Amino acid sequence: MKGTLYRALAGALMVGACTAAMAANDGQVRTSQLLGSDPEYRETWQKVVKKQERLPDWVINLSGASTEQMMAIEEDGDKYLVGPLCETEQSCDSSRLIVAFSWDKDEAYALWVQVPAGLPADKSPSRHTDKRWLGEPNDGMKQMLEEQLKKDPNYY
Repeated sequence: MKGTLYRALAGALMVGACTAAMAANDGQVRTSQLLGSDPEYRETWQKVVKKQERLPDWVINLSGASTEQMMAIEEDGDKYLVGPLCETEQSCDSSRLIVAFSWDKDEAYALWVQVPAGLPADKSPSRHTDKRWLGEPNDGMKQMLEEQLKKDPNYY
């Protein structure tokens, strides 16, 4: 009887731990916290930025400002953890990164968007954007990252 009770209790604890781990991985983290949350994310991101030239430190280290939590998004049947990042909150209108990590942490992609600073209010940011892709995303991934960008009401 005691053995059955202990096994049931151990099973319940394991289910609770797995649920907590899944919740922590289901968008409960901000992009700026991601590389410090798990070495697998850091290793994957290092592979993405390793061959890139002229990236600022905040992109290399994902150390900018994140005002939103990351979200789980499905693309072509695969799940990704996706979130935005800016160098600072004040610079989000002129430079931002939309990052996507595969659920298994083996792949990462990003869209780095730069808009000229001081763009007049009557000019559409989307028409003056310089885009740079990181991680060699396919067309479906590019579309998903661009859709995330378009959700920003300041990007029209």
